[in-house]
Amino acid sequence: MRLTFLGTGTSQGVPVIACKCSVCRSDDERDRRLRTSALLTTDAGRNILFDIGPDFRQQMLREEVDHLDAILVTHAHRDHVGGLDDIRSFNYVQHRNMDVYLNDVAKHALLRDYAYIFAQHEFPGLPEADLHRVGEHAFVAAGERVVPIKAMHKDLPILGYRIGKMAYITDANHIEDEELDKLKGVKVLVLNALRKAKHFSHFSLSEALEVIKRVDPKEAYLTHISHEMGLHREVEQELPEGVKLAYDKLSVEI
Repeated sequence: MRLTFLGTGTSQGVPVIACKCSVCRSDDERDRRLRTSALLTTDAGRNILFDIGPDFRQQMLREEVDHLDAILVTHAHRDHVGGLDDIRSFNYVQHRNMDVYLNDVAKHALLRDYAYIFAQHEFPGLPEADLHRVGEHAFVAAGERVVPIKAMHKDLPILGYRIGKMAYITDANHIEDEELDKLKGVKVLVLNALRKAKHFSHFSLSEALEVIKRVDPKEAYLTHISHEMGLHREVEQELPEGVKLAYDKLSVEI
């Protein structure tokens, strides 16, 4: 399998509008971050998307993605679902509804925020999506067995996902021990780390590193990175062996 990081930034992205800090003014492409999302291409050639943020259209065009088989939603904050309207392009090409997997909280939010998509009286040309509830147990998406990992984003229940030897978790600031146990044996772990200072709803760098130490993957990649983390080239030198800052367009073989 291959994992491609489509975006690795926070809800504001990097650079942040009107900010003149050294990170936002950096000429290092690794410091330019779209909103967080990633694409897993399976051995069978199927594409599974983790989150569909407001930069979705740009990300699909940049990576020349010509088919999309499933979307796994971590939670329904706008920086993670704001691109939902643009699935209509894949609807046209693939002649089918898009399969979207999410928990009950996220489903309720999408039905509310995108009511025009899911209304009973369809309007021609609207996006078409089938929402699949993710509960306690593993499920199959695009031919792959997916294990949901429950986490908390302050007081919001969110989901991470494990597929084979990789797992993807973002926007978490707490994961119970029994959920961490589901990550045993992963080769590649993707985990959010917002900044070095503590935050009320996201893992800080030190907190993310502690989770990684407990899971003990072969490789770990940090995502959902804010401009407050610092310059990519400097922060990466501070990280322990096997841990890296992800960056947009990075591709990892699993």
